[in-house]
Amino acid sequence: MAFSTHFWGPVANWGIPLAALADMKRDPEIISPRMTAALCVYSALFMRFAYMVNPRNWLLFACHVTNEGAQLVQLGRYVNYARSKKPSK
Repeated sequence: MAFSTHFWGPVANWGIPLAALADMKRDPEIISPRMTAALCVYSALFMRFAYMVNPRNWLLFACHVTNEGAQLVQLGRYVNYARSKKPSK
């Protein structure tokens, strides 16, 4: 198991959600809404893949569930930031 792509692939993939979680303390001005939305789609697709592959890859599934949540929070932060920047009439 330790030499399998079912282990090392998800372990390497954890860098994406960990970076998103670390960026939650940074200014929302730096968030790219297009990239964040693309990462949401990417994680949703690969969540399904990790669940449907035989045998199920729960480590990869957990990675993408975490990333989906982190990216959605980042997208929400950007939307709130963009709304607050619009001039009031």
